[in-house]
Amino acid sequence: TLGFGMTTPATVAGKVFLIVYGLFGCAGTILFFNLFLERIISLLAFIMKACHERQLRRSGLLPPNFRRGPAMSGVGSLVGWKPSVYHVLLILGMFAITLSCCASAMYTAVEGWNYVDSLYYCFVTFSTIGFGDLVSSQNAAYQNQGLYRFGNFIFILMGVCCIYSLFNVISIVIKQVLNWVLKKFECRCCPKCHKSSARLGRRNAITPGARLRRHNISMDADGQYDSDTEGRRLSGEMISMRELTASNKVSLAILQKQLSETANGYPRNVCINTRQNGFSAGVGALAIMNNRLAETSDSR
Repeated sequence: TLGFGMTTPATVAGKVFLIVYGLFGCAGTILFFNLFLERIISLLAFIMKACHERQLRRSGLLPPNFRRGPAMSGVGSLVGWKPSVYHVLLILGMFAITLSCCASAMYTAVEGWNYVDSLYYCFVTFSTIGFGDLVSSQNAAYQNQGLYRFGNFIFILMGVCCIYSLFNVISIVIKQVLNWVLKKFECRCCPKCHKSSARLGRRNAITPGARLRRHNISMDADGQYDSDTEGRRLSGEMISMRELTASNKVSLAILQKQLSETANGYPRNVCINTRQNGFSAGVGALAIMNNRLAETSDSR
């Protein structure tokens, strides 16, 4: 998807071949980028977790002879630990800058561009914008031409993979910022919404005198209230056991389903605190990265 436009098909057969081949070629390339993203996130999470364990040992929170394995479940400081999205963003950003600087030095020496133009070319190429105003390997001959073209291929491949991963992490950060801004401006001018949100915050809590919620829980014939009065209970009156069971009917069903899925091994176990560092479900590459970041602490 660079699309420099320096080499294009000239015949009808070539254009038809490009359309057919591009369908599978672009799909395979995206698959390759997603696999690279999954592996690089796993590697970063593994390294960052090792550094976190070393820091815990230095602070005395872990024994010196601690080893990874089943004993890890007993260490409260490492249970559910995941790398922060901001740390991953920082590492990928530093790697992308280092790769661009190295590639720019090569282009400046071989192509004769100034260093700023080389950096500009690296960003346009690695981000697959592909304007085509600067294109490498266009001269008729180079000194060590084979080595230069191989290095150019490696730099472009690694740069595109790195920037692709970086863009996905940046999109998660942008999502976090937008969610934070929306929460700040959410219902500030409407007091009724504050009251309703306060009630929804304890929607699973059962308080004395609480009535059945309207049409929220479908009850069987044997789960109806047998209260003597239809009116609201007094604040000091206790609820009956039947009322408690009926109110928790949905929660018990969800718990039973989760236990069944856990026993059958599906879905894959993901840490409960997945959203603490901003990693939640996504689509495509986001889903791959989020799942790997959530599962790495348990899979390693």
